[in-house]
Amino acid sequence: MTYQVHDVVVVGGGAAGLSGALALGRFRRDVVVVDAGTPRNAPAGHVHNFLTSEGMPPAELYATGRAEVARYGVSLLDGTVSAAQPADGADGARFAVTLADGRTLRARRLLVTTGLVDELPDVAGLAGRWGRDALHCPYCHGWEVRDRAVGVLATGPMATHQALLFRQLTDDVVVFTHTAGPLPDDDAERLAARGVTVVDGEVAAVEAAEDRLTGVRLRSGAVVPRQAVVVLPRFTARAGFLAGLGLAVSEFTAAGQVLGEHVAADASGATGVPGVWVAGNVTDPQATVIAAAAGGLKAAAALNADLVAEETDRAVAARRAAATTPSDTTPTSTDTTPTSTVPAPGSRRPADAPDGDLPGDGSVDEATARHWEELYRARDRVWSGRANPHLVEIAGALPAGTVLDLGCGEGGDTVWLARQGWRVTAVDVSTTALERATAAATAEGVAALVDFQRHDLARTFPTGRFDLVSAQFLQSPLDFPRTEVLRAAARAVAPGGRLLVVEHGAAPPWSNAAHHHVRFPTPAETLAVLDLDPDRWHTERLDAPRRQATGPNGETGTLIDHLVLVRRR
Repeated sequence: MTYQVHDVVVVGGGAAGLSGALALGRFRRDVVVVDAGTPRNAPAGHVHNFLTSEGMPPAELYATGRAEVARYGVSLLDGTVSAAQPADGADGARFAVTLADGRTLRARRLLVTTGLVDELPDVAGLAGRWGRDALHCPYCHGWEVRDRAVGVLATGPMATHQALLFRQLTDDVVVFTHTAGPLPDDDAERLAARGVTVVDGEVAAVEAAEDRLTGVRLRSGAVVPRQAVVVLPRFTARAGFLAGLGLAVSEFTAAGQVLGEHVAADASGATGVPGVWVAGNVTDPQATVIAAAAGGLKAAAALNADLVAEETDRAVAARRAAATTPSDTTPTSTDTTPTSTVPAPGSRRPADAPDGDLPGDGSVDEATARHWEELYRARDRVWSGRANPHLVEIAGALPAGTVLDLGCGEGGDTVWLARQGWRVTAVDVSTTALERATAAATAEGVAALVDFQRHDLARTFPTGRFDLVSAQFLQSPLDFPRTEVLRAAARAVAPGGRLLVVEHGAAPPWSNAAHHHVRFPTPAETLAVLDLDPDRWHTERLDAPRRQATGPNGETGTLIDHLVLVRRR
């Protein structure tokens, strides 16, 4: 089974995950957010200290965030990740992410923002009040209990610190020593100096009436009237699914107290496993919502920079390879460019096979076939054999997958793509061109990665879906149904895949003077011809790059190309 490879899978759709996804989506990354729908702050009524969103209910904040990231092409998937494991990398994926329902995602990078679970002390009634009048964060909920009777349940040395913070908000604070035992003398003095009462004894329950907390009951049976209770829970990271990557949790400590566990990371969120970043409460249990969002952005920026570095390294390698490999853009004697398609491993056309032996041979216009056969048979080589530079630039930065090479000619692009690990379906109408392309692939040792097919694209089109469909200079002096062929090319793009159309933008300087009056479609006009649904397609490039080239008689000059690159969402 073939899976789409995403740039990033974000596990967790809270503030950190959505913030990271937003930054990555704005950087034109292919991002999928998998969210189980159980945010840590779900019990809370409102989010606080989040500038511009003060007092917003958590569910509303996340719904707004999901809508924002969707505008940038980010995919949102409801589900629970059960496992993450290393991928074989043959398709460019480092990681395989398995969902509880059996679905699998493949990704080049992971951003883990699954948060944590608050484990509360075993005190009757406490869980039912959690997030309302049973609290832990003075910055999240302190204002809401100002001037009320507040109790602090001591479970460790942080109790004094919590009590002094809440004392800023109310004059009535009581510390229950509970299971922490007698407080150190210094702590007792500091609390006494601020008018904080200390009550010894273990707490048995919190009491409520009319859905409001009314008191704290001790094991002794005594009840101390309170309107809110502060508890420091134990933090448990939602990270069990990372075990398959060898990524374990570690203790999280503060003020000398072990408060729980987290996934350790550096300042950017990078973990000890290359390619995995973390953000939010899964790595920083004390982060507020706005801090988690900031952490998601920071991790996304570092992750994106890592992807850019990897893609640049590959582009450099591709550029060096192209410098030593032959290009179907530099003709030896003509400015015309042929038509063809793409591979699926298997079929190979022997040099002496008759015209009908290639897949897709069924319907070929005789005049079209004769034109291209005469072109190729007139010379031992028509094209330079080097890969088209714009294809090298763009495909070199993508993970290798399946590609359809339309109008493969003598195989310059096809061979280069196969050398980069792509599985190529290469098509052309000329049997001579296909024979030469087959010989080139065999000579380079990549024939097993190429499926050559003969098609007259005006009549038949290759079947299948591809990660990349390449239409390089698919222009013809004959009557050619350009609009229909380009739309068929778009239909052949798999979800998450790309269509690259490169055409002449002007006649070469050395061409026949009559050609200089020919008007070529602009990139915007080509995009309009494709008639793509903007909700399903994202335009990545629409420009007219220039490049230096040499003509058939050694002339040098500047060529203008028209380039369209679109990605199916």
